[in-house]
Formats: sequence, C-alpha cells, structure tokens
Amino acid sequence: MIFIFHCRTFVTPVNLPTVVQYFAWAPTGHKYAYVSDFNIYVKNDVTAEAVQVTHNGKKNEILNGIPDWVYEEEVFASNGALWWSSTGKYLAYLELNDTEVHKVEFSWYGSDQYPQTMAVPYPKAGSTITKVKLFVVDATNPTRRTQVAPPASVASGDHILCSVTWVTDERIAVQWLTRKQNYVIVQIYDFNGGRWRESQQTSKTGWVGHYMPLPLFFAEDNLSFYKVLSDTQGYKHIHYVKDGKATPITSGKWEVIYICKLTKDAIYFVSNQYQGIPVKRNLYNPSAPQCLTCDLYKDRCQYNSGYFSFDASYYRMDCYGQLPPTPPLNSVFTSQGRSPNHFMSQNDLSYLLLFLPTDLWYQMMLPPNFKKSKKYPLLIDVYAGPCSQRVDYRFKLNWGTYLSSTHGIIIASFDGRGSGYQGDEIMHAIYKRLGTFEVEDQIIAVRKFIDMGFIDKDRIAIWGWSYGGYVTSMALGAGTGLFKCGIAVAPVAKWEYYDAVYTERYMGKPTENSDAYQNSTVTARAKNFQNVDYLLVHGTADDNVHFQQAAQISKALVDEQVDFETMWYTDKDHTLGGSAYRHTYTLMSHFLQKCLLNPK
Repeated sequence: MIFIFHCRTFVTPVNLPTVVQYFAWAPTGHKYAYVSDFNIYVKNDVTAEAVQVTHNGKKNEILNGIPDWVYEEEVFASNGALWWSSTGKYLAYLELNDTEVHKVEFSWYGSDQYPQTMAVPYPKAGSTITKVKLFVVDATNPTRRTQVAPPASVASGDHILCSVTWVTDERIAVQWLTRKQNYVIVQIYDFNGGRWRESQQTSKTGWVGHYMPLPLFFAEDNLSFYKVLSDTQGYKHIHYVKDGKATPITSGKWEVIYICKLTKDAIYFVSNQYQGIPVKRNLYNPSAPQCLTCDLYKDRCQYNSGYFSFDASYYRMDCYGQLPPTPPLNSVFTSQGRSPNHFMSQNDLSYLLLFLPTDLWYQMMLPPNFKKSKKYPLLIDVYAGPCSQRVDYRFKLNWGTYLSSTHGIIIASFDGRGSGYQGDEIMHAIYKRLGTFEVEDQIIAVRKFIDMGFIDKDRIAIWGWSYGGYVTSMALGAGTGLFKCGIAVAPVAKWEYYDAVYTERYMGKPTENSDAYQNSTVTARAKNFQNVDYLLVHGTADDNVHFQQAAQISKALVDEQVDFETMWYTDKDHTLGGSAYRHTYTLMSHFLQKCLLNPK
C-alpha cells in the first residue's frame, strides 16, 4: 500500500506482483524500482505502468538487481543489488550469472509424502565463482543501457564487485576486488564522456579491509575521496585519496571502525582510540579534534555509535552499555548541546575485563557472591573467526548470564591472534593458516585462567556456533586434556566445504595452500575426542554451513568409535530459528549440567 502525503490519499491499486524480491524508492520524486522473478522493473510514478528493464532473469542462473547466496552473505550483507543515482535519473544494477556455479542440494522434509530437494548455487573453495556485470540504465528510457566494465587489472581473472557509490548523477565509483582479495581498485566512471579514473590498494600481509573494503566518501570536488585502509604501521585509518595518492588523516595504534558522515567542514567516524582500549567504541570528529561521546554518560556508556541526520545537524548516539553492565541507551544530540531521553536498569552480575601480557583481551562473567577462595566451573564462549571481537564493553544479557547467575558457572571469552581492530599484525597472524593460532590461543587462555586460582581445572567446557563451533571442535580435538566437554553448533568441518569468497579471503585456493587445508580439518582430529564429552548440533536445511559438515564430523567420530551426543533440527537453517532455538539452549543447558555440575 502506498500513501501520498500531499494528497493524503492511498494509491490503489498499487499493481505490484504478489512476490517482490526487492523494492527501492528513488532518492527524489515518486520513482521506484523493484525486482520480481529475478528481473528489474521501474515505475516513473506510482500510478504509471511498470517498465521491464531486464528480461533474462532465471532462478539459480541469472539474477538481476538482487544478490545470489554468496554475494548476499559475504559481499553486500544486503538482499539488494541495485543503486539509484542522487536524483533518480539513472539506476545501476548488478547482473549475477550462476550458470557455471555448482549447486548444493539438501532435502526439505516438510510434511508431504516425499521430501523436496532444494538446490542453491554455492561456490565452494576453489570452485567456479559467480560472474557479475554492472549496468547503468536511464530510468526515463531503460533501453539506454551502459555496462561499467571492470578495469583490466582485475578483469583478466576472477573478480568480485564489492561496492557501488553514486558520486553525482553523471559519475559512479565502483570497488573491484581480485579473487584473492588482497588487491582492490577504485574505478570512477563519467557518463558524459566515458573518462575513467583508478586508484589501487594492495595488502602485503593478508586481505584488504576488515572483511570487505568499506564504502567511499567523496569530497566536494566529487573526485577525491576518503577511505579507511591500512596505514604503514598496519592499523586501519582514514586516508584522503586524490590522483591515486593516499594521505593519512588519522594515525596511531588504534583503528577507525567506519566513517559515519562527511560534510564540507568535518568527517565523523567511530574508532577505538579512547584510552588505548580497543574493546571500546566512540564517535569522533578529527577536525576539532574532538571525541563526541567519550565524556557523555562515562559511567554508563563505553561502547557507542552515531547515526547522523541528513545535514549532520543532529546525531543519534546509540550506547550499548558498559561494564559493570547497564542496558543499551539511545539519545539525540546537537553539535552544541544535548537533550537525552532514556531509561536504565541494573543487575547484580559482575565482570572482569583485563588483558594478558600479550595485550590480548579477555572478558569474564562471575557468578553472584563470587569468592576467590572457591573453585568454579568454567565455560569458554568462543567465536574466534578472522577480525572477530568477542570481548567488548557492550551490555550482554544472554545464555551465559543465565548459566552464571543460576548455576554458578564462570563464562569467559578471549580474543586471540586473528581477532580484529588491533592492527594487521594480530589480525593477519592466521592468514593462510586457519585452525592454528586462533585455536592455540584459546588453550593458552584457559591455562592462564586456571592459574588465577578460582577455576576448577576438572570442570572446564567450551562452546561455540558456526566458526565458534569449528574452534570448539578443533580445541577439543587438540587432545590437551584441559576440556571435560564441548558443544559445537553448526560447525565447519573442512574449509573445502565452505564458500569460496569467505574461505579464500583467509586461506587462498585449496590448490595453492593444500597443506593448510589438510591440517585444518576437524575430522583429522577425531581420535582425540575419546576422552571428552561432545555435543554436535546442526540444522538439516543450513544453507550457510551445510549439514554436510556435521555429517562428516559424525562419520569421522564413528570411524574412530567415539561416543558423542548429537541433535539435528529438521528443516532449520544456520540460525536454528523458531521452536528449535529454545530447544537448542535447553538441550545445551542440560548437557552442561551433566558435564560441569553433576559430573560422574
């Protein structure tokens, strides 16, 4: 249903298809574009007839204006792949070609007599990846179509389009990555003459960016731009790029997380600069220089972000809490004053936030009435994926809170080598060697925790989901004798089974790094599970980390005659949503009670 404010009337009928895969208003006027049945349609007015822009869309083969699985998950983090120019004159869109991409198939059991077979194009490590083309059409005459071809330096091989930015109505900027993701090129294209400009960036120690290269923010000349990239010391900082030369705007042994807003007078960004503590977040304006949030609610807010109004006259400060815990807080401020409205509450849990001699951070949740003279069971809550950060100053109220407050279990997380926002040296330590340092560092951390004197060394468990399930399984399979039990939810078993964009960013292709692929499997460690209790959980319809991964772990454990517990969730994906979510946490709680609270 569409409502026109100045007429105060509803537009009926809207005449949209029953299934719309994506919908996007133009920035001005009443134009909009939508995707249906993998093709793009444009309406120049809400009452106008839709004009079909593309005609070749076909499920699992050609997708227009929407990403396929791997682009949605690993590149755009969005279900749209079309972009309006600033006045709505042009529409850029991506055509994704999956005709040569292998499909993963899994059963959907439903309630019919026979299960259905679901097929999803999914490029696994080393296999054929999605081919993409970027087009720009004139919204008033969609037959006028221009392809924005990638530069020769990336077009000669497999490549990834990672961002599209309209600079003006006649100028578009595109970021292209090579398949290795250690080289990115910014391409600026003018439609009024076809002039190209290019700016390049290469990482010599790993991949470019934290995950994907961050968006570009263009200066008033509409040619130069601001971008977050690694400086000469390996820390992510804002650089001003003009004529291919990058000049640092910020510097120091801290990192810019992202740019929030650029105006003619200022550039606003979020960083972890404050007090040299990388697990905090604050909003900055270096033009002053000034931290806008560091001194606001210091006793409550240590992890903040900012969202700006169109002209940057106002920003919304989102406070995610602090330690000791307080719940999130939202307030609105002007650049000169503040007028907050909020509500708060408290709870009685305590946290410790310290750092090891290696300057790597851990976080510990202690039970109520904690006594150092007492011995407590310990649960390691792990993720440990590349550039992840489990330890931070955000308020948390989760399963760990329940376990600590109700069952007296200490919950700890540790960010080891491979974690993010502390420089490339730490983050790139696991480049081309997943399953090594990030696993070893969890084991080292456990030994440090035991040395504190209040951990019962005979009652230690570890658990994680997705990459955390992988690290959990690898740590249990290391055979250290430290862990009594562990829980892996939707874990990776072998990196060959995971998607190419994610896996190759950190490991390269299997043919180029075969030893690391072979040495990083959970299945190869199956015999070391003989002396631990293991709970393996997975959804049968997981289109991200496929059920194949858990099936291979299960097969390897059976081959080694290892007793273990398992639970599969029929027709559930990677999130185990709906009734399965509660069931999962109840199951895991009972498992930990047997392992840590009522051991035989």
